[in-house]
Amino acid sequence: MSVHSVTHAGRQVVSAGESAARRTRHSRATDLTARLGFAARGVVYLLIGVLAIQIARGNPDEQANRQGALREIADKPFGTGLLVLIAVGFAGYALWRLLEGAVGHREEADTKKRAVKRAASVIRGAIYLVITGSTITFLASDGASSSSGEPAPYTARVMAHSGGRWLVGAIGLVVVGVGVGMLAKGVTTGFEEKLERARMRPALLRAARRIGQVGYLARGVVFGLAGVFVVKAAVDFDPDEAKGFDGTLRSIADQAYGQVLLACCAAGLALFGAYSFIEARYRRL
Repeated sequence: MSVHSVTHAGRQVVSAGESAARRTRHSRATDLTARLGFAARGVVYLLIGVLAIQIARGNPDEQANRQGALREIADKPFGTGLLVLIAVGFAGYALWRLLEGAVGHREEADTKKRAVKRAASVIRGAIYLVITGSTITFLASDGASSSSGEPAPYTARVMAHSGGRWLVGAIGLVVVGVGVGMLAKGVTTGFEEKLERARMRPALLRAARRIGQVGYLARGVVFGLAGVFVVKAAVDFDPDEAKGFDGTLRSIADQAYGQVLLACCAAGLALFGAYSFIEARYRRL
């Protein structure tokens, strides 16, 4: 067989694979599970907001992060069933993002920009695969997982290796960048470009815009500060400086007028959860 024939056959295989990926991406099952993923994200953020409000009111035993939200769900009637749905939703969201990274963003004419968007989708998909795995682990342990969901133990493991300190610092800078991006979306309302606005009543669209703005701004503040703490951990060579959602929110509470600031962030995170429900219904997939 000639080189030309092998190359042609290879292209046919790739083309067939891309066609299958596009069909899967636009399938009814992918659509439903991805929307379930947005709803699952909404439940988690809504609960994180509620837990953060409890901390602002002086209840230090609450844990305002995804792990704490899962524990809240597990303690409720039918909690196991809801956790299963959340895990399926996270998995569906991850699959949709990975397919988007493989064959999506075709509306972007600029090749370089399309490549960047696809890479971002793959990263988001990979992150949600990890989140799916941690949710399944939580389910398998009947909610008895000892993990706090905070990054300090993982940061310590990474920093124990050669070059780990630089890797932690780089990750922190990326998280800061993600937070800044969320703040920019909140200020410009760029997030609503992904909504099927033609299907939404004007009043709902206006409400979604304001809810999304506050939600993205609050989420951007928390992500940005969390990234700063991770960078600080690398600079000070102290993994305990790294903080996730819960640690960052508690650090906000320790500042002047901290309880008020924490309550504002908590309300914003809960509103981001509400916006996620809107995306579950009206997001353009």
